[in-house]
Amino acid sequence: MGNVFGRKSRPTRVTEQDKAILQLKQQRDKLKQYQKRITLQLEKERLLAKQLLNDGKKEKALLLLKKKRYQDQLLDKTETQISNLERMVQDIEFIQIETRVIEGLQVGNACLKSMHEIMSIEDVERILDETQESIEYQRQIDEMLAGALTQEDDEAVLAELEAITQGEDVALPEVPTEPIPDVPEAAKAEPERRDAKDTPDREMLTA
Repeated sequence: MGNVFGRKSRPTRVTEQDKAILQLKQQRDKLKQYQKRITLQLEKERLLAKQLLNDGKKEKALLLLKKKRYQDQLLDKTETQISNLERMVQDIEFIQIETRVIEGLQVGNACLKSMHEIMSIEDVERILDETQESIEYQRQIDEMLAGALTQEDDEAVLAELEAITQGEDVALPEVPTEPIPDVPEAAKAEPERRDAKDTPDREMLTA
């Protein structure tokens, strides 16, 4: 509750043009109501004049028709006034639209101006030159790699790239997981006995 009562009211954004449009529409509506009331009254007076003629009261019927004629003229003037009010409302609303468009153009021009101040023509040319240099450098690297690698190397590189793209691991030689078996003691002693046996034979040949 404290937030509701303590909340500050937002400033109204109703312009003088909005107030003028509202007043014009109110006047137009009042004229339309008057026009409708006069139309009903004229219809009643026409029927009454017809009744007076039937009753032989020609003078009263004539007087009533003169009054009706005057009200017909007022009705025509009312229609003209309603048309003028509606045209004025449309003109004001169109001017409001034009004003918003002009304000939008002003904001856009200010934004473009600030962007031009941030980045000048020289900066744009420098960035384009740097980009062109990077493209040329990459082209030279591509030409060097194309001359150093064979077709087989290119295919291997493409295959590895495809594997990386698909999230697959590149195939590598498998490392043996089983332990290496121990050498039996008899197998270790056999070379020693063979050397001991050959030693006397070499001594006899020497003597």
